[in-house]
Amino acid sequence: MSSLHADGYPEALVRARAREGTAQVFPPATSYGHELFGAAPAGPGPAADALDRARLVPPAFMPLRLEKLIELAREPLYRDVGLTTVLGGFSAALPLYVSAFGSTQVASRDLGLAAGRQAARLGIPMVIGENVGPVNGTGRLGEREGRTLLGRIGAYQDALEGPGGGIVVQQSTEDADAEIWNLIYSDPSVQPLLASGRLAFELKLGQGAKPGLGGMTLVDAESARRLEEQYAVEPVAGGDGLNGSTAKVLRSSCPGTFTQDILAHQVRLMRNNFPRARIWVKLPPSRDVREATAVAWAAGADAVTVDGAEGGTGWAPLSFLDSVGLPLAECLRRVRPGPGQCLLVSGRMWEGARAVKALASGATAIGLGRAALLAVDEDQDRGLERLVRALALELRLLISALGKYRPSDLGAEDLWQPDAPQEAPALVPEYAPG
Repeated sequence: MSSLHADGYPEALVRARAREGTAQVFPPATSYGHELFGAAPAGPGPAADALDRARLVPPAFMPLRLEKLIELAREPLYRDVGLTTVLGGFSAALPLYVSAFGSTQVASRDLGLAAGRQAARLGIPMVIGENVGPVNGTGRLGEREGRTLLGRIGAYQDALEGPGGGIVVQQSTEDADAEIWNLIYSDPSVQPLLASGRLAFELKLGQGAKPGLGGMTLVDAESARRLEEQYAVEPVAGGDGLNGSTAKVLRSSCPGTFTQDILAHQVRLMRNNFPRARIWVKLPPSRDVREATAVAWAAGADAVTVDGAEGGTGWAPLSFLDSVGLPLAECLRRVRPGPGQCLLVSGRMWEGARAVKALASGATAIGLGRAALLAVDEDQDRGLERLVRALALELRLLISALGKYRPSDLGAEDLWQPDAPQEAPALVPEYAPG
């Protein structure tokens, strides 16, 4: 699917996992005994960032493994790693959520609905992106189907099978004008989610791929006329479309204006106006990301989401994609959540090693964005489920190898980061038997 392609993103690997699931965690069986793996990257791939360059480093001595052995009365295995996680006030089957899909054509085909159904069956939360309501409609008056906001919520809600998961509805400047949160909070069809504590509202300050810039997408002339009262629309220079697209109008949204006081006030207002909903805040990879997370948590946010600059998007200027925003590794270095503070991160997440590195760096859970879309595009019935099963297996294998049995046990000691200043190893007292 060319509209999902991005240079350097391992699209073929993600699609293979969506087809074959856990089989893709390992090299081909036919290669066993004939090839060496690990000496070099498998394929060209993206230029490794600091998170990719970091290595997970298991210890020789594993006291938590001994505790697990005593608990189980047998040697523990990777299958004994528990992945259930509380994130943003929701219970999730593993430390994972599906990142926001916006109103762009690629996400609005049927992929948003298919992703919602699969995420619900997996028991993981799903974020519904900004401007879906204003662009596709809310779906009020009983129209809980199709590409509307309530249609996406309904697809997820109807497929829920267990206690885990939840729906998160983003809102930005145009959504606020349309009173999206008020409409959703009061809609009778959403009351079961509220009653079970599985509805959240996310205030969006920005996103990874284009910090400081509002959402952008190309639309046709008819759609532009319909949207011009809510968004900035302008014809593309020359009127010939962009990169072969037949759409000839650029639709832009407002990024929104925030200060510390405005953010804190917004979060407190959300808590007061929607007391039965969880409150999330989404931040761009900004230079003051540490300060912004602290303000959001202090005001009472249940979760703060931080996109790295690697985070995907439907449309953005190339100069932003190449040169604007902090990488996820640097965001993680700057933000150190305290006890009870939930940090959710996204940015080129699709496999276990990068996910575990992010968890060891302080994240509570990681988000699947483009990877989830690719998986659902590969198989709208089970693609995302297979991708997540492969990821879950890797999480268990890696966490167990570190001598730990819960994602929350992971810490900075589990990482070696070649880019960071290296401290001399602490001297260990000589062991004396007895």
